[in-house]
Amino acid sequence: MSDPDDRESWERWARLRFAIVGRLLAQPPARGELREQLEHLSRSLWPDPVSGRPRAFAFSTIERWYYSCRNEVRDPVGVLRRRVRKDAGQQPSLSRPLRDTIRALHKEHPSWTYRLHVDNLGVLVEEVPELGPMPSYSSVLRYMKSHGLLRRRRRKRADTEGGQRALERLETREVRSFEAAYVSGLWHADFHHGSRRVITREARWVTPILLGVLDDRSRLACHVQWYFDETAETYLHGLSQAFQKRGLPRELMHDNGKAMLAAETQGGLFRLGVKSSPTLPYSPYQNAKIEFLWSQIEGRLLPMLESVKELTLDLLNEATSAWVEREYNRAHHTEIGTSPIRRFIDDRDVGRECPGSDALRRAFKRSASRTQRRSDGTISVKGSRFEVPSRYRNLQRLRVRYAEWDLRSVELVDPRSGTLLCDVYPVDKSANAEGIRRTFEPEALLDESPSANATGGGIAPLLRKLMAEYAATGLPPAYIPKHDRPSEADETEDLS
Repeated sequence: MSDPDDRESWERWARLRFAIVGRLLAQPPARGELREQLEHLSRSLWPDPVSGRPRAFAFSTIERWYYSCRNEVRDPVGVLRRRVRKDAGQQPSLSRPLRDTIRALHKEHPSWTYRLHVDNLGVLVEEVPELGPMPSYSSVLRYMKSHGLLRRRRRKRADTEGGQRALERLETREVRSFEAAYVSGLWHADFHHGSRRVITREARWVTPILLGVLDDRSRLACHVQWYFDETAETYLHGLSQAFQKRGLPRELMHDNGKAMLAAETQGGLFRLGVKSSPTLPYSPYQNAKIEFLWSQIEGRLLPMLESVKELTLDLLNEATSAWVEREYNRAHHTEIGTSPIRRFIDDRDVGRECPGSDALRRAFKRSASRTQRRSDGTISVKGSRFEVPSRYRNLQRLRVRYAEWDLRSVELVDPRSGTLLCDVYPVDKSANAEGIRRTFEPEALLDESPSANATGGGIAPLLRKLMAEYAATGLPPAYIPKHDRPSEADETEDLS
């Protein structure tokens, strides 16, 4: 049997009324005794079903209850429930123009309080008599709540086009909780600005930023680390550690920050086979599961460091790692009914093995096209020149991959298949000044035989064809040959 405190108010009243008149139904009084028993019940005290205080009920009230139960065959208890008013939820005191005005006010000012809406409505009623009489505050309040005209907090950048679309979607589309069906089927990644400052080696107080990666199915914190910035380099540094600890997920949900949408990040996730799923702009509620982790860190971890006066980033990260692995991941989670680490291990897993560190470093790079300089065989990347191997000297457009924060090596890739061809390195002008030059590497498509001659020597093929066609016409050459008289020296030589 359910706890009486869990019952609805109407159910408590129905039970009390049925308990009062139930004895008369079980033992019907004899003719002429009904009035006497009803008067006896009206003089008795009964506990109020809501407050519990003793109270009495009038003779006519108990009589009405009795005849309602006696005449009802199917549901004698149901007739004792409180009747719902026919105009319940309709607010008849609000005219149609007045309701339209309330809706228009709320649409224009959704962050107003209910009292502010009522006060402004009163001024409009005075200015426009056609709206009808001014209703009470409670009537307006019930109307607004029953029709979903709730107060909404003012959102940041809500005046932008993207913010307006997000607000409209939130008002017109339902919001539902969700959960991935498999471990590593969906991960969440986000940044959180901490509430505790740390001191740096330069004696500056800085508020660190926490990067967290969470598995949706198990709520396991795959990796958590504090940083000083929110760049793509920082994001991939922490994300790569999460991959190496827990394996590769199938999908990663993140917001629309610059670090998450950077070309290095998106290109790396594509090459690793991880689907990138950004949330809707200005809709952080889609990535809300990780907010529980932030609340635990702010409510449990950071308070335990209050007595540390000179808190450094290294100490904060050391304490965070210990707390996450030894408490958060092992504590009982009420929503999933077990600990995150236990569900991560025991539940069905669709994750994949993570490649090595070098493969991860090569994956998270952006792709770009560059034009090779014919004079010295170099390309330019982020203002620096890189030497291209001589075997690719005849390629004018090259496809390269690189990370903006790490130009120690740039990869040359096949533009058709994306296959890595080689690494190209910055120009070493000091070494080039020694004057040592390598011979050109042979090209695979050229015939290396020195005797190969496609034309066969002599007159070019096209000219031979034209001369043969002209001769076939039978026409004499279109010129007059000039026969010069030989000089005396030439005649003497011929006679001798």
